Amino acid sequence: MAQQKSGEPRSLRTSVKGPLMFSAFWAVLAFFAVLIFASGGSAKTPRFDLAFTGAGIAFIVTLVLAAMLSMSHKENAEDLGKGSGVNLSSRKSPSGHGGHPAQPGSDDPDENSGGTPRDDLR
Repeated sequence: MAQQKSGEPRSLRTSVKGPLMFSAFWAVLAFFAVLIFASGGSAKTPRFDLAFTGAGIAFIVTLVLAAMLSMSHKENAEDLGKGSGVNLSSRKSPSGHGGHPAQPGSDDPDENSGGTPRDDLR
C-alpha cells in the first residue's frame, strides 16, 4: 500500500491537487471556448448554459482520464535500472546494425552462410 506518514505532504502521484488543477484548467478553457463560439458572434447573447455544460463535461472527462492514468502507473522492477541487459556496450557493431558481424568475402548475395554458392547446391 501507500507508505504515507502523517504530517508529510503527499507526493505528486498520490496527491489530488494535480489532477484537479489539470481538470479545472481544461474546464475553464472549454467554458470560454463554448461561450465565445456557441453564441454565434458578438451581436448575439452569450450562451452560458452551453458554456457551463461544456465546462462540466470537460472537467469530468479530464478528471476521469487523469485518475485512470494515475491508477495505471506501475513502478519498474529494481533490476531494470542496473544495466543487466543484452546490449551492455554502446560500441558500434561491424555490420552497422544490431545483427551479426559481416563475414569477410560474403559480399555476393548468391552465397549462403557456409560460403558455398547456391548454384552448386542444385
